[in-house]
Amino acid sequence: MGEQIQPVRGMNDVLPEAIGAWQYFERVTRELLTAYGYEEIRVPLLEHTELFQRAIGEHTDVVGKEMYTFIDRGGDSLTLRPEATAGIVRALISNGMLRGQRHKLWCLGPMFRHEAPQAGRYRQFWQVDVEAVGSPGPDVDAELIAMSARLWQRLGIEGLTLQLNSLGTPESRRLYRARLVEYLEAHASQLDADSRRRLVGNPLRVLDSKNPEMQELISRAPRLTEHLDPESQAHFEQLCAMLRALGVRYEINPRLVRGLDYYNRTVFEWITASTAAQNAVCSGGRYDGLIAQLGGDATPAVGFAMGVERLVTLLVAAGRVPAAPRPDVYVVVGAPQAFQPALQLTERLRTERPEVRFELNAGGGNLKAQFRRADRSGALLALILGEDEVARAVVGLKPLRDTAGQIECPMAQLPAGLDTALAAARAAAAKP
Repeated sequence: MGEQIQPVRGMNDVLPEAIGAWQYFERVTRELLTAYGYEEIRVPLLEHTELFQRAIGEHTDVVGKEMYTFIDRGGDSLTLRPEATAGIVRALISNGMLRGQRHKLWCLGPMFRHEAPQAGRYRQFWQVDVEAVGSPGPDVDAELIAMSARLWQRLGIEGLTLQLNSLGTPESRRLYRARLVEYLEAHASQLDADSRRRLVGNPLRVLDSKNPEMQELISRAPRLTEHLDPESQAHFEQLCAMLRALGVRYEINPRLVRGLDYYNRTVFEWITASTAAQNAVCSGGRYDGLIAQLGGDATPAVGFAMGVERLVTLLVAAGRVPAAPRPDVYVVVGAPQAFQPALQLTERLRTERPEVRFELNAGGGNLKAQFRRADRSGALLALILGEDEVARAVVGLKPLRDTAGQIECPMAQLPAGLDTALAAARAAAAKP
């Protein structure tokens, strides 16, 4: 026996016993996004590396340290997408979908970052990405945030806190950056190694440090909200007023800067009460300059991304995952020679009664073993077909969740006879 091949570090399997929580989350999310007028878009996992360098920023941790980048056989530098916004923007530009048009889009899929794997952080991780393109005002920001709040309600996830900030315009941020660098350089001896590295290329990210020894220094740093331009200040105040009117609670966090260079004005995060570093489950903001930066018409936009793994974990912890669907009818095959007639009958019934879930025993086994499988499946009713039943053109119907005995039903009276037996089995199973 050869040596077992293990999964790539930080890339996890989602096994059948866990997939129900994922499907429930995806179904509720899809229904809500559709109700708000968002359309699904699917973009490639692979893009030219230049896309992320230009969109996310050369000095960000994502581009500098975390991307999966390689040279393909044609000599092109390609990268597995570390996030979805850049790819969606590229799709809008390359497919000629801008020119003053507005779009409300979403996508779901895996992203890739070469980070240190830990609880809630994986190297392949799934995100739902939501983007509203073409609207400049705080009204879209407010609706987008309200939609995310409604999603938590529908999912039954409690205890999330909304943190809000404004990064202003690139010009106001440039002026603030100069003041921040001046402050940090005056306290360079107190910076950790990661902050010293960020000070050179992306000093605003120093404010996002999770190092406890850095928090006092960060708390005394100049605040970006005190250096906003008048238009950004008005935009932020209107957004806050709209959220208050909607009853969406928020906390202003002047240290919230986000890790990607393309953000301006509104930025926000929904975080859990967890004390772990990876406590953000939904993050986003406005990126009014990105589309022009990537070669498209100047177009305002705002969006967010949700971490599926983290939200599924919260769903499971809240006990909100519905039970996995079980078959209604388990088809027991009394002899190998009866399998083909059983297969034909089951397929016929699936056509005639598409609302009924059938599971056909395949792979043989004696009757005792098959009834054990039928019991474990959770089915309410067993349909039994053996050589004798085939010869007499009947089937056996046996309830699996009560003490009622087995009956016979002529095949000519199926599926009506099955409906009656199944209704009786459901009624019996519903009794306390």
